[in-house]
Amino acid sequence: MAIISLFLLSLLFSSFSAFLCRTLPPTPRTSVLDVAASIQRTQQIFAMEPKSSTPDEITVSDSSSLSLQLNSRISVMKTSHSDYKSLTLSRLKRDSARVKSLTARIDLAIRGITGTDLEPLGNGDGGGSQFGAEDFESPIVSGASQGSGEYFSRVGIGRPPSPVYMVLDTGSDVSWVQCAPCAECYEQTDPIFEPTSSASFTSLSCETEQCKSLDVSECRNGTCLYEVSYGDGSYTVGDFVTETVTLGSTSLRNIAIGCGHNNEGLFIGAAGLLGLGGGSLSFPSQLNASSFSYCLVDRDSDSTSTLDFNSPISPDAVTAPLHRNPNLDTFFYLGLTGMSVGGTVLPIPETSFQMSEDGNGGIIVDSGTAVTRLQTTVYNVLRDSFVKSTHDLQSARGVALFDTCYDLSSKSSVEVPTVSFHFANGNELPLPAKNYLIPVDSEGTFCFAFAPTDSTLSILGNAQQQGTRVGFDLSNSLVGFSPNKC
Repeated sequence: MAIISLFLLSLLFSSFSAFLCRTLPPTPRTSVLDVAASIQRTQQIFAMEPKSSTPDEITVSDSSSLSLQLNSRISVMKTSHSDYKSLTLSRLKRDSARVKSLTARIDLAIRGITGTDLEPLGNGDGGGSQFGAEDFESPIVSGASQGSGEYFSRVGIGRPPSPVYMVLDTGSDVSWVQCAPCAECYEQTDPIFEPTSSASFTSLSCETEQCKSLDVSECRNGTCLYEVSYGDGSYTVGDFVTETVTLGSTSLRNIAIGCGHNNEGLFIGAAGLLGLGGGSLSFPSQLNASSFSYCLVDRDSDSTSTLDFNSPISPDAVTAPLHRNPNLDTFFYLGLTGMSVGGTVLPIPETSFQMSEDGNGGIIVDSGTAVTRLQTTVYNVLRDSFVKSTHDLQSARGVALFDTCYDLSSKSSVEVPTVSFHFANGNELPLPAKNYLIPVDSEGTFCFAFAPTDSTLSILGNAQQQGTRVGFDLSNSLVGFSPNKC
């Protein structure tokens, strides 16, 4: 009887193990890159026609959640570049400026320096139109031209709503739009917002909590002025106000936004920015949203996805802890524990991804940075492991910040080792090959889409996020990754 019982127990255990293997397949050690399809997209991008700027692009919402459409910049405003390599170099130049600004802002916060510690450039009586140009906010849009790779949402501003495109940015809190009259405004796809045409436009006084929460502010005739400046020299300056913001059929009243009358730089295309950071002035914070998520489509396509508020993380999502910096509440820090290449966990100390007690280090999830930045020692281990596993591929000269590139012009597809992120509780997020081996021209040169940084701060960029719904469960301090949920 004991032998029979042991046999049945063994059979049951084997069946259960087989069930686990069926439901939890092991992460593949390799991933296939469709080289031909990637090159074709780099060529088609120049024939792509921009979407029409019509009001019906503001998408639907329901009683429990809000959802709006998300577009790549290239689908909204046609690039002025004549070839894909020049577009890539423009994007990478802009990306480096953004990273520099992000790290500078965190460094200032750790040192205890805030916007209130700096002298405005105005004369104190409201006569100045521009304040101090310190790095308090991250750069948002493309540096050299229209081609940038950031993502736009269609939003209604005012009552009745004026539909405009706004850049979404998890690295900023303050939302703003260009406003008439313009002392200086850059080119955008929609008409400049006219405050006098809105019945809900209300200026904020200097004594309001919203005004006091700004990094840089000043008074003019009792009303609140704001400035947000960026690492590439761009800035927006104007009145800080409350307005009605419309998402689909839902109108949200008394949302604090900047009404920019003096906007300098290269924000070409968008009317402004939708701040999705963790600070009190961010759009999710003003909505009292318990969560939000986005899915970034291929930056070179005209596909669309959604930005959702108050929608729960998918049950099958790969989750990781969400941390916050005690010195700066804007950024969302990811509880990363390690990385692997081809199924082999890399010899990287977990502390390399952790934030110290004083707010140094860690890795943030950022929608505006394109290329993932890793501390130099971490990057070197990752790169060397990848290169060792791809010794059969023909190498090519580095391009800009990329030092590991390949000539794949003679191939229609290649099999490369899978790169994965590892989180607490054994959770693993394997990346598709197209998220870390990307084309830099139309001739078949592909580069490893990671880069080193001398800063202690690491950044998970949008190249690695594409095709994955990234959800921020603010109530439970979790980040969720749901592949193929666009």
